[in-house]
Amino acid sequence: MTRTPLKEMAAWKALESHAASMGTRHLRELFAEDPKRGERMTAEACGLFLDYSKHRIDAETLRLFGALAAEAGVVERREAMFGGEKINLTENRAVLHTALRAPREAVIEVDGKNVVPDVHEVLDKMAAFAERVRSGAWTGYTGKPIRNVINIGIGGSDLGPVMAYEALRHYSQRELTMRFVSNVDGSDFAEAVHDLDPEETLFIVSSKTFTTLETMTNAHTARVWALGKLKHAEAVAKHFVAVSTNAKEVAKFGIDTANMFGFWDWVGGRYSMDAAIGLSTMIAIGAENFRRMLAGFHAMDEHFRTAPLERNLPFLMGMLTVWYTSFFGAETVAVLPYDNYLKRFPAYLQQLTMESNGKHVTLDGRRVDYQTCPIFWGEPGTNGQHSFYQLIHQGTRLIPCDFIGFAHSLNPLGNHHDLLMSNIFAQAEALAFGKTPEQVKAEGTADWLVPHRTFEGNRPSSVILAEKMTPEILGQLVALYEHSVFVQGVVWQIDSFDQWGVELGKVLAVRIIPELESAVEPELKHDSSTNALIRRYRAMRRNEA
Repeated sequence: MTRTPLKEMAAWKALESHAASMGTRHLRELFAEDPKRGERMTAEACGLFLDYSKHRIDAETLRLFGALAAEAGVVERREAMFGGEKINLTENRAVLHTALRAPREAVIEVDGKNVVPDVHEVLDKMAAFAERVRSGAWTGYTGKPIRNVINIGIGGSDLGPVMAYEALRHYSQRELTMRFVSNVDGSDFAEAVHDLDPEETLFIVSSKTFTTLETMTNAHTARVWALGKLKHAEAVAKHFVAVSTNAKEVAKFGIDTANMFGFWDWVGGRYSMDAAIGLSTMIAIGAENFRRMLAGFHAMDEHFRTAPLERNLPFLMGMLTVWYTSFFGAETVAVLPYDNYLKRFPAYLQQLTMESNGKHVTLDGRRVDYQTCPIFWGEPGTNGQHSFYQLIHQGTRLIPCDFIGFAHSLNPLGNHHDLLMSNIFAQAEALAFGKTPEQVKAEGTADWLVPHRTFEGNRPSSVILAEKMTPEILGQLVALYEHSVFVQGVVWQIDSFDQWGVELGKVLAVRIIPELESAVEPELKHDSSTNALIRRYRAMRRNEA
């Protein structure tokens, strides 16, 4: 299918012209012209309230967002995704993470087969296993109950589970120690197990192919560590389970394939935390809370699929990202959760957003001539306020911000929560309206100091509010950003569901490993820099020996 190049679309050209005029407007003016703006530019769904009034947009911007969506085919592409069409073109795969949280009675077909029963079969198997571990019915090789669970994965097999565990720690079974190993750096594994007893430790090895270099290196190290005390190879089956589709390699490792939890090629790794990759999450919080999280995912899926675009939260957030990235030159988006349980949420979003939309080629294979995915980053408030907010307020870069907050704390202590939430509202207000030189002078500030204490304002932000951090809300938040990423990808005409960019480095690393380990000096055929670095590393290793 040949698509009209994005910059040739009438709606894109109209937005370019409109952006030029909006670039001269200040949020102070926009609010002064429309006293009800802060009430009108909001949307609400599934327990999430979005205030997008503090953005450099007006009613015409929103109208043009809809026009561009229509011309880019956002609705048609959305229906294709939910319908199981193979919209991941470069890998010829369907994109059906939404099926992972569909109710049992749903019918979602891929190649003529309803995949929902398979999804629930795996979920039920996960639930039964999780309950055995949580209750103590599953014991290790020497008969001791499992007290420690370590998830071994990388990328989507790590970021989702560790983020979800931290986000839902309040709901976790505290008698269980949950840890996560991802980095091939041996220090990651060493620190994860340093105070644990192999007799009481269960490893979940998460790798679809069971060949991922980093994951399997850590898995084999875990096997050696466990058998160092347990001695007998048959103990592996009591201390290791697998999230994989490669039964042959799983069995070869020593894991009972009855304890292998599968998933499907229509689920990308970064979209899989609500599938078998979430086994560690389910063990931590229990099957009931895990299903509450799935219900939250599904609620946002249905909102995205059915809500009019002008009230559609993922659409609005996706188009705002396109607006600032492609028309205002913004290079980053700061995600600022004012809830310490969400401390790993920005890191999780980094993979979700940047691995999805960090592309420079369109679906038609053309080089893009516009900016695509911004860099996502952030830290929990109020910590970030004492490190990088200075740059957001007075730096030279435009950094749109997403503030996330809750009406109720899971751990109410005195007036802590009111103090926390006052900072969200104050920071968003300060970013939008700033402080003029006249206001600074009126405070009695010396003339020479006025420029330093002036805040330009006009820095855009969204505020997302919910009642409290629950499993349902976590699912809704993740799905909100998943579908926002989808909208961006459709507009930018890129494939949000492949990740070829991670392959080249892996291939070269496999080639270099034997050159580092060789007992004799290898013949190096890299560039002069890489050759010199390898030789320097080998020499440093010899000196250590």
